[in-house]
This record gives sequence, structure tokens and C-alpha cells, in this order.
Amino acid sequence: MNSRSCKILVVDDESELVESLSEGLQAQGYQVITATDGVMAVNAARSEKPNLILLDLMLPQLDGFRILKLLKTDERYRDIPILVITARATAEDRTLATECGADGWLTKPVRMEELLEKVRAYEN
Repeated sequence: MNSRSCKILVVDDESELVESLSEGLQAQGYQVITATDGVMAVNAARSEKPNLILLDLMLPQLDGFRILKLLKTDERYRDIPILVITARATAEDRTLATECGADGWLTKPVRMEELLEKVRAYEN
């Protein structure tokens, strides 16, 4: 997979963050899909089958933990890597997210260089 064929779903209820992450990823050649609540996120993951999901934990309708469980327990979507991006940086949150199937973790505020480094690790 290279950046030109990599489709990334960005999920966050903060529209400014979604916009800045999307712009930064698109500038590197990634295709970006966005969702601003949990229901939109699950629907987008199921319909678009992205190569990677960047997921906030605190979302309206369905939280990130529930989204992780829904996608990681479904054989059609369990292989999609999910990076959690959240301001909730407690060890308990990290442990729970990992138990729910998170493949990685970034704490807000996210630096674009750090995000791109993590994203590129999933291209290999």
C-alpha cells in the first residue's frame, strides 16, 4: 500500500481537528474520509473499507470504545488498523482501548509529523 492508494477514515467531533488532519494527510497523497460522530464512523468504515482509521474516543452517539468493539469483533473489518487519537491520556483509557482492539495511540494535541510517522508504519 502506498499513500496514493491508502484510504484513511478520520473520526473526531472537533471539526477544526478533522479539517487540519485531513488537509495534512491529503497533502501527503492520502485519500481521506471523515466522520464527526460514532454512527457516521461505523457506517463510513463499513461502506468505504478504509486502510486505516484515526479514531477519537469521546464522540456523540457511539463512543470510540464501542466503535472499536463493533469493528474489531466483525471479521469483515477486524483487520483495519485503528489508531486512537484522544485527549484522554490515562493509563486506564489506554488499557481499555487496547483491550477493545486499538492498534495504536496518539495523545492530543497531535503533531502532524508524529501522525504521519504512525500512518506510514501501517503502509508497510
